[in-house]
Amino acid sequence: MLPWSAEFKGRLDQTTYTSELLRGNPLGDPHERPVLVYLPPGYDDPDNSADRYPSIYVTMGYTGHVGMWFNRVPFRQPYPELLDAMFQDESVPRAVVVFVDSWTKYGGSQCLDSPGTGQYQSYLCDEIVPWVDATYRTIPDRDHRAVTGKSSGGYTAMVTPLLRPDVFGALATHAGDALFDVCYRPEFPERARTLRDKYDGSYEKYFEVLATKTGRTTNEDLHLLEMYGYASAYSAEPDGTVLLPFDDLGAIVPEIWTRWLSRDPVEMVKEPQYADALRSLRAVWIDAGRQDEYYLDLGATAFHRAARETGLADERIHFELFEGTHGGIEYRYPMAVRWLAEQLTN
Repeated sequence: MLPWSAEFKGRLDQTTYTSELLRGNPLGDPHERPVLVYLPPGYDDPDNSADRYPSIYVTMGYTGHVGMWFNRVPFRQPYPELLDAMFQDESVPRAVVVFVDSWTKYGGSQCLDSPGTGQYQSYLCDEIVPWVDATYRTIPDRDHRAVTGKSSGGYTAMVTPLLRPDVFGALATHAGDALFDVCYRPEFPERARTLRDKYDGSYEKYFEVLATKTGRTTNEDLHLLEMYGYASAYSAEPDGTVLLPFDDLGAIVPEIWTRWLSRDPVEMVKEPQYADALRSLRAVWIDAGRQDEYYLDLGATAFHRAARETGLADERIHFELFEGTHGGIEYRYPMAVRWLAEQLTN
């Protein structure tokens, strides 16, 4: 495997989209966002000029931004290259693949609309999707449109079709955030202890210290930012005030934790409107590594069970636990894209 870029057979367009919905967002984050659009081999062939394609939207994990898709590590290829290699197989149905950015100063937005971060779900559904349909030869309807992602991106893939079934008719989630009691709650005491011992129990004090550490953040910083980012997405007040789901002892604050659970994909599909939305999907891919450090394999299993309990037909579901942890699983992404393309084409 070569350690430098592979030659593409398809085409990757890099665009900056100016979002009116993100303009003036609560965190002052950029409203001009990079968008990558992958066009498969044959898209530009004059003989195919009348062809239209399903579209698959890719969202990122926590701390992810679009520029990171080009990162190279030893013996592994970046996702866009893996995608292009897959589409070189002529048996794979063609699709347009769109890489979307929902980064915030806290590391991510869960791609939800929140007074704590901004209108990231509406940005995806009401700005990016219509722009892609107007710019490229997609099939502009929900039954030929899917969303996929890993970790927080996998969370986005699960909840966006539940909240906006008018936009997306299929999904693929790789180790997506789910079963919050298992994947989030165990971390609360550790975060409370760190805040107590180093920052007087205060996120305000933490952010003062963080401002002096530009370029020198640690894993501890990432853990604290991630927790605050989740809270800003799940439990921000209308004025943008972020409420934590745990107290200074790391114990649950029930009324705030209830707000988090209302956005847990496993809990959401117990509600009739979300069960109806999930049952309407053409295809649902769910996978995770058996050794996932955040127990998202258990979340994947719980979401799979919940999907079946809604009555979603087994032939519309691909569920798999594989040998692996949370990281280094990008080889799984093209597998899901291929399966989605096949389901959206049929």
